[in-house]
Amino acid sequence: MAGKLILFPVPIGGDDIESVLPAANKALLDSCATFIVEELRTARRFLKRAGYCRAIDDTEFFLLNEHTSDSEVAHYLDAVSRGENVGLLSEAGLPCIADPGRLVTHLAQSRGIEVVPLVGPSSLLLALMGSGLNGQRFAFRGYLPVNASERAKTIRQLEQRVMRDDETQLFIEAPYRNDHMMQSLVETLHPDTLICVACELTMPTQYLRTLSALQWQVQGLPSLNKRNTVFLIGR
Repeated sequence: MAGKLILFPVPIGGDDIESVLPAANKALLDSCATFIVEELRTARRFLKRAGYCRAIDDTEFFLLNEHTSDSEVAHYLDAVSRGENVGLLSEAGLPCIADPGRLVTHLAQSRGIEVVPLVGPSSLLLALMGSGLNGQRFAFRGYLPVNASERAKTIRQLEQRVMRDDETQLFIEAPYRNDHMMQSLVETLHPDTLICVACELTMPTQYLRTLSALQWQVQGLPSLNKRNTVFLIGR
């Protein structure tokens, strides 16, 4: 029987696995003795919490992050050729979405290996669902420039896309720079442009609010420092 590459979502945060991952996902974990992960410690912790039946010390792990070379990735799916399933774990949320897992799925597709994406939480899509902004036309922009003037220029360009095409714009920031991003948004955008802040989704500390730039200024800005946050702008 041919092996498969199985894409396992991981909870965005917290320890309540039952509320965000179907039981079928956890059952499939046991079919894998090899995992491709972004960070070994958190991967081991997730498997333990999910009730993984195999001995962790006997499980093979390959690291996939910004330091991984193409030559290393080339061998990560060797177990599939032996008829074994290989699991790809995101650090949080869905594999390959704002995540380096694309390198492995691209390799699997090029080799004709069956790829099995599983249902799980995505902070980007959950934010879009709850924002009240256009979910028919949207774009994820990743990280915006760190430099303040370049960031403001990019924000204005994204606002033009919103106004011209009614295309919701999604982006993220390093958690320790979230407050700077929020300040840039309210200072740069037109007062009527809508800003959604989606913070720590699926967790007990979840915060999800959409207001105009002017309303945010009047109400006061939320404290987002070191909190995983998705920003959206729209109309």
